[in-house]
Amino acid sequence: MAKVFLSYAREDEPAAKQLAESIGRAGHDVWWDRHIQGGSRFSTEIDRELKSAEAVVVLWSPLSVESAWVQDEAAEGRDTNRLVPVSLNGSRPPLGFRQFHTVDLAEWNGDGEPDKLGDLLEAISKTAGNNASAKAPPPEPKKESSGASICVLPFVNMSGEPEQEYFSDGITEDIITDLSKVSALSVVARNTAFAFKGQNVDVKEVARTLGVSHVLEGSVRKAGSRVRITGQLIDGAKGDHVWADRYDRELTDIFAIQDEISKAIVDALRVKLLPTEKSAIEHRGTTNVDAYNLYLMARQQWTSGNFGHIRRDEAIVRLCRQATLLDPQYADAWALMGLAQLELRFWHGKDEDALDSGERALALNPNLPEAMCIQARYLEEEGRGEEALRQVRGALQLNPESWEVNREAARMLFRHGKFEEASPYFEKAASLMESDWHNPSMLITCYNSTGDKVALRKAAKTALERAERAIAQDPTNGPALAVGASALCMFGDEERAREWIKRALLLDPDNLSMRYNLACSLARELHDPEAAIETLQLFFDKVNSPMHIRHLEVDPDLDDIREDQRFKGMLVGAKQRLGVAEA
Repeated sequence: MAKVFLSYAREDEPAAKQLAESIGRAGHDVWWDRHIQGGSRFSTEIDRELKSAEAVVVLWSPLSVESAWVQDEAAEGRDTNRLVPVSLNGSRPPLGFRQFHTVDLAEWNGDGEPDKLGDLLEAISKTAGNNASAKAPPPEPKKESSGASICVLPFVNMSGEPEQEYFSDGITEDIITDLSKVSALSVVARNTAFAFKGQNVDVKEVARTLGVSHVLEGSVRKAGSRVRITGQLIDGAKGDHVWADRYDRELTDIFAIQDEISKAIVDALRVKLLPTEKSAIEHRGTTNVDAYNLYLMARQQWTSGNFGHIRRDEAIVRLCRQATLLDPQYADAWALMGLAQLELRFWHGKDEDALDSGERALALNPNLPEAMCIQARYLEEEGRGEEALRQVRGALQLNPESWEVNREAARMLFRHGKFEEASPYFEKAASLMESDWHNPSMLITCYNSTGDKVALRKAAKTALERAERAIAQDPTNGPALAVGASALCMFGDEERAREWIKRALLLDPDNLSMRYNLACSLARELHDPEAAIETLQLFFDKVNSPMHIRHLEVDPDLDDIREDQRFKGMLVGAKQRLGVAEA
């Protein structure tokens, strides 16, 4: 027998009563708010019963999908793996709940027992059973730390083709990710390790600088259908080889090679692997090597530093779409495609359905935090900010080391004017990706607002260095030029900043995010309201996201031009066009 909490809209009470009686006759203990006794505190009793239930049955109907009460109760069930959704009248669950299998009672008119009562009872029993079994066994004991720590240096691309760099980088990142799943092993973050990329390093010096006991280095040679990977684990104090091996195999063996390398390192360091950790390492997301190869190409584009470039986002969508055609079960590829589609839809005005990609990813892997960010963005666009915030908080709990999740949390807090609270998340995101100039540029605004001059100068230095690297790689990168111009202003180099602004507008005049950032620099640091307003004209004419308007309304960079009648007129026009209500 399971303890069941029944959530429904008040107008659906007759159907709720019938279902409660049917579920009760099957032997379950059903609680719904008709059980509240006179004199009870309504919200307190509901909260107590909701938290103690083993299954939360939610009746979705045209009215309940609009109910904040029902959505809150459903979110409690979803976030604790106790949700059993039921659809009445063919209703589609709201955003945030569509990735769950829903018992469809569209043919039931509310009288008697529904034909699919058996399906509902089976779902309740399974959900309650899972929660009971999850509580039953004691937690696996935490192993004592062995003191082992490691830095995985970027594997060298030995293919003789610079365009194959994505593959060697991807192999390195996946090994870092695998080893990070071992609780008894401390692993240096990707961003720190990749700071040594392309350098001829002294391994003992690297170990001393980072305070690690061991360093892994290696190389990748990919040629046709074959791949050769070498790896050597080195004692950081002595400089001796602890383990070394070479894998010369067919490309189809790439997943097995990665597993063997990770396990060989664990064995060499004499670190024991928990069963759950072994299973996590062996999970690759796909068994299709061609799909994996396409995903690595897309991931390289995503981390390339071309943020805001339409070409980058279009390339990622093409690559991931092909990957999902090869393996429709590849959740990571669906999620990455959705992230790029978000940019295309809300910054470039393209008709892309990022939500569908995000929901497909979550249907395959409900604990994929990057896909949860996609849902959060759509929720926010719909004006459901509290739900979006809960979604991002859940994503942070799943992976506090995710660049995408930290970036989304920071931007959400920024849009609420909480600059000081947003700063740690912008800092974290900036630390997770060495090519990221966007988040350091946001820190310039945050620290300018809070008056932290030391942190401001540090953020400006990071933004400028990274923007310069991105521009050296692609001189037509308008968004990087805009951020570089902002950082140059911080160091008083106004002449060079204006030169970069001019170049950016010539190279990429239709890029809205670039125009917005240029206007911020012109208004705040260069004290040129005429140029700032002129630069914003196209932004206001073409912006298609209410969230960009919300961002603009709280951004302190534009405070100096807010009272200008032209600015006010353009803002009112954009809000009317987008149907954005006054804050």
